[in-house]
Amino acid sequence: MKSKTGFKKGIFDGLPICIGYFSVSFAFGVFAVAQGLGVLEAALISLTNLTSAGQLAGVPIICSGGGPVELALSQLVINSRYVFMSASLSQRLDESVTLPQRFIIAFGNTDEIFAVAMSNETSLKSTYMYGLILTPVIGWTLGTLAGAVAGNVLPQIFVSALGVAIYGMLTAVVVPQVKKSRGAALCAAFAVVLGCCFEYIPPLKQVPGGFSVIISAVIAAALLAVLMPVSGEEDADAQS
Repeated sequence: MKSKTGFKKGIFDGLPICIGYFSVSFAFGVFAVAQGLGVLEAALISLTNLTSAGQLAGVPIICSGGGPVELALSQLVINSRYVFMSASLSQRLDESVTLPQRFIIAFGNTDEIFAVAMSNETSLKSTYMYGLILTPVIGWTLGTLAGAVAGNVLPQIFVSALGVAIYGMLTAVVVPQVKKSRGAALCAAFAVVLGCCFEYIPPLKQVPGGFSVIISAVIAAALLAVLMPVSGEEDADAQS
């Protein structure tokens, strides 16, 4: 049993995630220093915030002098899905996992880590989850560090090209959901329209960037939830 749920097994299962995270966070590191952050600041953000979308939204708020309320609300909206993922994952944790250990596991619960953990047929020990989380965290942080260093060394034309990669990563996250669900496609489209309104309509341009993201996401999600509610069967299909 220990070989299936122990720390070493978690390390092994987390290695593919670690490799994937390195390449994605490299692009974030380039993006972060281009926005004005230092190398260590960029690496510290990745070490303490395991959320690519949240980091991408948070860095411009920080660099533009946005307030803590604006930053906190943007992260709450963008990362709210982790509340439900952690609640689901908690049902699979072994009874021996204590409350402080559950908080640590919740901190490291990303989309990919959640998917790998839930694929296990046995109850999940804390040691396994620590190993599963450790390698992706290392890959995510080192990738950011490498990207931030490269962003300070490479010619500007290469930095600009690499900075586009983070947006490509987010597109790769959104497109599969849009292809599977007409409601998700309409929600994304409506959020884009609202975002353009905040960008180009003079009165709305006064709204800080972080709040415009929050407002657009909440309005689009609320509207589509009313117009096109997802049934229990459809939700199960979407997660399978």
